[in-house]
Amino acid sequence: MENGQLRAFWYDGVTARRHVGTAFWHGDDLRLEGDDGETMHVPLADLVFVERGVLDGSYSRKVDDGFRLVFTDPVPEALAARLPRGARFGKWIDGLGLPRAAALFAGISAALVALVLTAPNWLGPRIPPAWESRIGDAMVGDLQDVSCRTPSSDAALARLVKQLDPDNPPTNVSIANIDMVNAVALPGGQVLVFDGLIQESSDPDELAGVIGHEIGHVRERHVMQALLRQFGLSILLGGVNSDIGSTLFGLTATSYSREAEREADVFSRAQMERSNISPASTADFFAELAKQGEGGPGWASWIASHPMPQEREDAFRKAVVPGKAYRPSLSRADYAAIRDACAKDPDVEPFDIF
Repeated sequence: MENGQLRAFWYDGVTARRHVGTAFWHGDDLRLEGDDGETMHVPLADLVFVERGVLDGSYSRKVDDGFRLVFTDPVPEALAARLPRGARFGKWIDGLGLPRAAALFAGISAALVALVLTAPNWLGPRIPPAWESRIGDAMVGDLQDVSCRTPSSDAALARLVKQLDPDNPPTNVSIANIDMVNAVALPGGQVLVFDGLIQESSDPDELAGVIGHEIGHVRERHVMQALLRQFGLSILLGGVNSDIGSTLFGLTATSYSREAEREADVFSRAQMERSNISPASTADFFAELAKQGEGGPGWASWIASHPMPQEREDAFRKAVVPGKAYRPSLSRADYAAIRDACAKDPDVEPFDIF
């Protein structure tokens, strides 16, 4: 039977006095004999390695957490094999082995990345419409102070939407007093058009093509997919950030896949053809995007969230039927009302990022 002795000191867990003496090891039993003559027996099976706390790296007892034992002589290998060991990386990692644990972590990480990338595609369309509507209302509410509204602009937008989306639940299109060339689709059938885009537009047909594109995102259920991808499920569980700046730039940063952008454009062209609205002006809009793409401050925000202006210009240009008698999407008065909405709304506030 293996045995030996080595110097040590210990605290018995009863008094605060430090005992210095010799630890005699015999089989599964440890006998501590102090230089002061006091002795105690401790079964090796009762020892617990102390990883944190007082005397880190010492041994305590299962039956007495106040006990501490520290060997001051080197511990023989035969005794070390019987003593409890501390966790080097963590108990389950030590048990599994570092290489296997690393491989397991890599597999889990890859699965999570795949889930984040693919889950929005199938989860987004399955979000209940009531949930989506509440999220959209919250987003619009955050931007309420910078929303431009007049009776004539609201009526003009309603007439335009009726042409572009007559067979679906109503889409609410509103104007934001923000000098950026952008428009965003929100959950719950909401579309927000920035005044900067309206002022840059050259005619109502150009505006119709852009709004039709955003309505396409709404109808194809792209919005929830993009939000889930951009913000994660926290936007559903934790609500929308009430800070206007954070909400705005979160919206403008929301991006769609190339396939989603094409689907929204297809929807816009189909609805314009149905309403006998020429797609030529929208093609001109994308041509301007392509031309201003490098260094154009006014167009940069749209390009960031709506890629491929050249390809989209070509698609809208090819949709123009030569010789066809198109009609304007809005009257001059309606188009003017939309352009003047922010200037004539006495209650709207200027957007201030700070």
